[in-house]
Amino acid sequence: MKKIMLSVIAVMCMVGFSSLSFAEDMGGMKGEMKGMKDEMKGEMKGMKDEMKGEMKGDMKGDMKGDMKGDMKGEMKGKMKGMKDEMKGEMKGMKDEMKGEMKGAMGK
Repeated sequence: MKKIMLSVIAVMCMVGFSSLSFAEDMGGMKGEMKGMKDEMKGEMKGMKDEMKGEMKGDMKGDMKGDMKGDMKGEMKGKMKGMKDEMKGEMKGMKDEMKGEMKGAMGK
């Protein structure tokens, strides 16, 4: 009976120690998994930032070119219109002055 009790106690101790080591291993694995998760999170954030930078650079360049072209054409059109308008006004003033000069000389 004594031998059986010792055997039962020995088995219980072994099971207890193995469950402790199992819990220890699980804690270690949990730490490793957390480390891997954080590492992957960092990589994904880096890739996201890189792609965001590329997209921003590409779109900024394209939009800047488009805007510059549109604005340049628009400004060119406005300037031509103003130039033609000024030319017309100057011609009218010139003709008016010519008429006044002829009128003054004719008197």
